[in-house]
Amino acid sequence: MQMRWMVSAACGLWVGVTGAGMAQEPIQRSEPAVVVELFTSQGCSSCPPADEYLAMLVADPRVIPLALHVDYWDYIGWKDQFANPQFTDRQKSYARAAGSRTIYTPQMIVGGQERVEGHQPEELATLVQAHLAAGRPVSLRLERHGSGVRIIAEADPPLTEAVRIQLVRYIPKQTVEIESGENAGKTVTYHNIVTSWQVLGEWGGQAPLDIEAEAEGDEPVVVILQNSGPAEILAAARLR
Repeated sequence: MQMRWMVSAACGLWVGVTGAGMAQEPIQRSEPAVVVELFTSQGCSSCPPADEYLAMLVADPRVIPLALHVDYWDYIGWKDQFANPQFTDRQKSYARAAGSRTIYTPQMIVGGQERVEGHQPEELATLVQAHLAAGRPVSLRLERHGSGVRIIAEADPPLTEAVRIQLVRYIPKQTVEIESGENAGKTVTYHNIVTSWQVLGEWGGQAPLDIEAEAEGDEPVVVILQNSGPAEILAAARLR
């Protein structure tokens, strides 16, 4: 299903530098992975197969699958409780960066670059494998210290343009009984449901990055370093 749109944008805030005195806290370390973003909606009848595919990706530690629920299906008769206009704006920004004025649900973005409309598991698997095999110019490590997350990154060679530092939180799993709309009567279990997507600031990629961000609560934490556009994701890591 395709939807026409008008472009809008969102921005975020910078975060403070790592504070002293945190080193004595227990440390949880992260592993890098490929980001797969699914733009979906509880009100879209074409979305459940893509939601199921995303659930399969959850089992692979090399992949960070993220479900971003958009709000432009809510008018049809069922309001998606996970929908956020910020996620609709992000999808629109991807389309604008690609020179397109059309967005789809379901749609997956692999590594911030390739757009896959509809449910195409073979194409998605090929793209994920290609990203896993590609070299990464940026190393990224996360460390959990209490309610804070330390973000450590280094580029080799140094970057030629700044990248956005983004902090993402998500709910690992939740089941929903859909009572109306195109999926009326269905019970769907959603995975890795994004609850917030915050732009912390920019990193020039010349000197190493070492900052700390607040990340209270039990939801997993994902940090994404991405070229503006949005475009290529140079590095991503997660703390569960």
